[in-house]
Amino acid sequence: MGGCFSKPKPVEVKIEVVIPEKERSKEEMSPNGKASPLVYKVNGTARHYHLEEHPIASNPYHNPKDVVEASVCHVKDLENGQMREVDLGCGKALLIKEGGEFYAMGHKCPHYGAPLVKGVLSKGRVRCPWHGACFNIGTGDIEDFPGLDSLPRFQVKIEKEKVYIRASKQALQTQRRTKMMAKCISLSNYNLSSTNVLIIGAGAAGLVCAETLRQEGFSDRIVMCTMDRHLPYDRPKLSKSMDSHPEQIALRPKEFFRTYDIEVLTEMQAAAVDIKNKTAVFKDGFKMEYNKLLIATGNTPKALSCKGKEVENVFNIRTPEDANRVVKLATSKNVVIVGASFLGMEVAAYLTERAHSVSVVELEEVPFKKFFGERVGRAVMKMFESHRVKFYMQTEVSELREQESKLKEVVLKSGKVLRADVCVVGIGAVPATGFLKQSGINIDSKGFIVVNKMMQTNIPGVFAAGDAVTFPLALRNNKKVNVPHWQMAHMHGRIAALNMLAHGTEISTVPYLWTAMFGKSIRYAGHGEGFDDVVIQGDLDELKFVAFYTKRGPRRWLWCGRTAPCTESWRSDEVVAVASMNYDPIVSKVAEVLAAGRAIRKRDVELFVRHGKTGDMSWLTGKGS
Repeated sequence: MGGCFSKPKPVEVKIEVVIPEKERSKEEMSPNGKASPLVYKVNGTARHYHLEEHPIASNPYHNPKDVVEASVCHVKDLENGQMREVDLGCGKALLIKEGGEFYAMGHKCPHYGAPLVKGVLSKGRVRCPWHGACFNIGTGDIEDFPGLDSLPRFQVKIEKEKVYIRASKQALQTQRRTKMMAKCISLSNYNLSSTNVLIIGAGAAGLVCAETLRQEGFSDRIVMCTMDRHLPYDRPKLSKSMDSHPEQIALRPKEFFRTYDIEVLTEMQAAAVDIKNKTAVFKDGFKMEYNKLLIATGNTPKALSCKGKEVENVFNIRTPEDANRVVKLATSKNVVIVGASFLGMEVAAYLTERAHSVSVVELEEVPFKKFFGERVGRAVMKMFESHRVKFYMQTEVSELREQESKLKEVVLKSGKVLRADVCVVGIGAVPATGFLKQSGINIDSKGFIVVNKMMQTNIPGVFAAGDAVTFPLALRNNKKVNVPHWQMAHMHGRIAALNMLAHGTEISTVPYLWTAMFGKSIRYAGHGEGFDDVVIQGDLDELKFVAFYTKRGPRRWLWCGRTAPCTESWRSDEVVAVASMNYDPIVSKVAEVLAAGRAIRKRDVELFVRHGKTGDMSWLTGKGS
């Protein structure tokens, strides 16, 4: 069995927090249907916390020496809807004016440090311009992802028409805040093989689920199981920063899991789930009973099926060790990337300055054709070619040849033979759900777990999240989709946790992703699957553009009267996704419009492009229905 990173701790102080009667739930979170002496009632009458996590009166300024107060501007310097980065002498804050009120909080996104002043302010929250995380301006709490931490919030006062900010010096330096969390107070009620909440998978979905439970005051046992050797880590960096070591990309340090009693069992592969007995069975024979289950196993990379596929130095990038090994072997050598996927292209970009040569083999005519469209794909391809990357398109691998059991050549179906010391395969993935085939949990024909808007499966008490699921996407009229994005996995985990606690919360987020290559990023929001057209503003050759992906909406009928037959029909083309490069923060702006449920019509976008309002997004305000 893998390592356990938390231990039962004695409870010395408990505080009972009374929850309104209307929020009570009929269901108690206890294992095997048995109530424990220290009960956390789901939205019930009593929740137990350690004093240090949930003090009765929270004072962010315990140490007077840690406090700074400064005048930052005149009250008339900011109009409603404006933001300003202000300097308090020992650090900066983001000052916001909305609805006639001033707010102050951290000025950097806790995810990767983006300047939030360049983001989008809309209806009480700020959206990051880089990766789309959203923060409540009143509390600093994170409301959409990626990232785990919230922002510190600072006090604002007005005196003699001057705006003053009072802040913690430490918070100004860290620019992040971890939400208060409960701890487990009932470990003694469990044996090793039973838990209240079992999370299979320790990626973003699993970790956010566990953290959200603790943030909501859940004080029973939580166990996460992962096939990996490591604690949860920033998986997108495996292809963007390939020489990073596990501890450098860890999402949380070991101490975090110990502090908040989130147990992580590593190198544990699920083999089956017995829904009748509420038991998960693992490959080594270990069994664990649960009360609530989250399945967040992600996906499994597809392997090549050609002759010679077993030779050495052929990799799927799945772990930090895989990425590190590829970088080491590729230095001054010949690299072949099979698949112009996000992973494949990011690996190609990362290795160009290290390898002797980098070649990409792809079935499509241009990279990213189905995702970004042909014109954007060609612009990206041209950028890669300018960095000495060679493309072999509309072909695939027929054979891998070896010398002394190590890769020597990659043979293509076109007949071309490529010298290769290392091969990285990025041809897609399949959901890691094979262990569920006999479970009774609903799996679709492609192997994805089917969930509703609350991330619930067809089995009571069993939830699923992340890359392995299909779920109803509000943006596309609740069409069941699979969205294998890092941001979406975070949100899935949060929604699952809230509904384990019977909150009845439905997912309504807008998908948001990014890719980084040669120091440039493409940002993307929405869900453009099956788009009909692409409207592009900007210069693709200069890699400064925004692309709007449109799709024809449902047919709408016009009637002459109550009983008259239909005389004609029409369809409205609407924006379903947007991508940009060097055009911030338009993707975050569009994401906010779509999140508000407003439609952006193709004809409005075409007017924007025709008039060439470069960088002007005012046309979005109030547009759409």
